[in-house]
Amino acid sequence: MNPVLGWAMAAVAVVAGWYRYGWPGVALAASVIVFWLLIQFNRSLKVLRNAGSAPVGHIDSAVMLNAKLQAGMPMIKVVALTKSLGRRVSETPERWAWADAGGSEVVLSFDKGICKSWVLNRPADAAEA
Repeated sequence: MNPVLGWAMAAVAVVAGWYRYGWPGVALAASVIVFWLLIQFNRSLKVLRNAGSAPVGHIDSAVMLNAKLQAGMPMIKVVALTKSLGRRVSETPERWAWADAGGSEVVLSFDKGICKSWVLNRPADAAEA
């Protein structure tokens, strides 16, 4: 979800709670907002816990990852998809790489945590086969 939209919805919930129920409505809206933030935090921790148990930058199939990638994916979704933390290739521009056992590698370019582009690099002997 877009963070601006999410915080706008939270502000609308607080204002609507105030107009309809007063302070108890504000308390209910604040409770719902905190609950939503805890769910998001828990989901992020689960993704990172799963990724932390795998080798850095390793995936089962670079070709399958290449097929599943979409421009605009946030980094947390890419990490959930790969089930592994990426290997940093460069800091500016921000690039991360994942490779499989066959030597194929996918290098992703991120801008502010959003995937902008990616390249699949395959070894020369695999491309000829």
